[in-house]
Amino acid sequence: MSKLLVAVDGSECSARAVKWAMDAARACGAELHAVTVQPTFASGDIRRFVTAEMIETYQREEGEKALAAARRMLDEAGIQWHPHIVVGHVAEALCEFASRNACTQIVMGTRGLGGVAGLILGSVASQVIHASPVPVTLVK
Repeated sequence: MSKLLVAVDGSECSARAVKWAMDAARACGAELHAVTVQPTFASGDIRRFVTAEMIETYQREEGEKALAAARRMLDEAGIQWHPHIVVGHVAEALCEFASRNACTQIVMGTRGLGGVAGLILGSVASQVIHASPVPVTLVK
């Protein structure tokens, strides 16, 4: 069975990627995994002011926010799917998730919520294309 990983971050472009992945999963009977990646917080000054539990709570809450639009779309469409919140560098985490979970394709938007760096394809989407162990579909 095919497994599609759709990267979500709550952006409009991400919503279009979810729609594309939803249609593709429905057409070929693929298992759909919606994955959002939350940043790590390196040690240093931040650890003096917040606990590991506080950081984990923040990452989980932000991950749920990022998954909210995908959750609405997929649930309303009656698509069976699996939500995942992972922590790490976005491109590396997506590629690692795809490998570890035997995903057959990664679907993602061309632009996310990455600010100025996200305005060019040279950021996360490009990194995923170069590092991915499986085909990548970019949705504009």
